[in-house]
Amino acid sequence: MLILYCYFLVVTVVSFVLVGYDKYLARNKKRRIAENRLLLWALFGGSIGTGFGMWVFKHKTSKRSFLWKFWSIVLFQLLVVLALFYADTICIY
Repeated sequence: MLILYCYFLVVTVVSFVLVGYDKYLARNKKRRIAENRLLLWALFGGSIGTGFGMWVFKHKTSKRSFLWKFWSIVLFQLLVVLALFYADTICIY
């Protein structure tokens, strides 16, 4: 279980840093990090870091297509967590 916590901690921190670095690149008119890469890090467990980074750095907060994809990932992750939490009460025949 400790490995799982460490995994999510690392992915969350990397996601947060990537959003901040992408904001830095955007301000300096340099080559940016692809949105799909940011969303992939969020999908693999860094949605908290990505969301917190969006809030702290005020980045990607007005781009609707990114927000739809991001919140879809968050909803999917919540549904997976709920399904795992209630897995013992769900009976599949």
